[in-house]
Amino acid sequence: MRMSWLLCVSLGALAWGQAAQTAPPPQPAPAPAATSASVPDDAAVLTITGVCDSKPQPANTSDCKTVITKGQFEKLVHALAPGANLQQKKQLAGVLPRVMAMSKQAKERGMDQTEQYMTTLEFVKMQVLSQQLQRKLQEEAADISDADIEKYYRDNPDAFEQYNVDRIFVPRTKQGESEAEDDEKDDKVTAQQKKTKENTDQAKKQENEQVMTKLAESLRARAAAGEDIAKLQKEAFEKAGMKIESPTVNLPSVRRNGLPQAHTVVFDLKPGEVSQVISDAGGHYIYKMNSKTMMTLDQAKGEIRGRLENDRMRENTEKLNASFSSVLNEAYFGPGGVGPTPPPRMPLPRPGAGPKPAPGAAPGNAGPPAQSNGQTPAPQKD
Repeated sequence: MRMSWLLCVSLGALAWGQAAQTAPPPQPAPAPAATSASVPDDAAVLTITGVCDSKPQPANTSDCKTVITKGQFEKLVHALAPGANLQQKKQLAGVLPRVMAMSKQAKERGMDQTEQYMTTLEFVKMQVLSQQLQRKLQEEAADISDADIEKYYRDNPDAFEQYNVDRIFVPRTKQGESEAEDDEKDDKVTAQQKKTKENTDQAKKQENEQVMTKLAESLRARAAAGEDIAKLQKEAFEKAGMKIESPTVNLPSVRRNGLPQAHTVVFDLKPGEVSQVISDAGGHYIYKMNSKTMMTLDQAKGEIRGRLENDRMRENTEKLNASFSSVLNEAYFGPGGVGPTPPPRMPLPRPGAGPKPAPGAAPGNAGPPAQSNGQTPAPQKD
């Protein structure tokens, strides 16, 4: 017999749920795509002996078979996870016979007539519809025309400027000297002596910070006078007592999202100009602008497409979330609200899908901020 499409969809959805909870079996190398493509749609790709829905049931279970054609199987895969690879298809083919057999026995026991089954089925229907809506919204968000891309490029020129800059990083304070006090002496220190020591250490720290601030101003003036930036960076680390190699001074292709917000004044410099000293919790920074270039439309297309798709998907999600609200009965559920609602879980991930990396964070105390390689954030409008 040929398996009905409705049965295939129903059992296939449950099969993926079961597969997600168990450890995957060893996975052999998938067959070449060209070989799979050569199989005709009406050819059998999965034959299951001992499972069928014929009535009456054959006396010999070996006479009871369900044959699934390539066309039927591909429809199932497309419904569950468009773009699934051959290995994922093989995983589905591995779990499907067991779930079909269990479903058959459950029906024979009348379990498809119970209230629990009916209630669960209604919820599963809602889950499937939620997943299909999520997929539809993603498809609509990804429908971006060349005209949309060109308009975004024209409207946001600052987002695609690239800058070649040199940067000097001056630590906020000098490297602390190692203290070698024995434990016995520490035990005998009075509270007043500890307080005095803390005050002395704090005064020393402030003095060191002032020294490094003056050094940064001095290096800035020398950079503006034309001294070699790499040489000045090395001097900064030496005078700070840093034992590690000084950082690379040149950032050859930094974008406006590649530096902390407080540093973006650098992008207003003209080629050859040196910034004022920029200070934050990480230390002191001095920039020299070397050149400005503009990404071409062809270079920016992929980035713009991803940005527009993300923005549209976020807007769709926000509209959906704003369309409903809920209230919990604390007498039943107890005090406190529920946690954040997770997005609908697809049976299989779309190839290449996943969250986009966030832009780099602001610098810490360990050194200068790194250039961000994340997606360009949407430009802020005045």
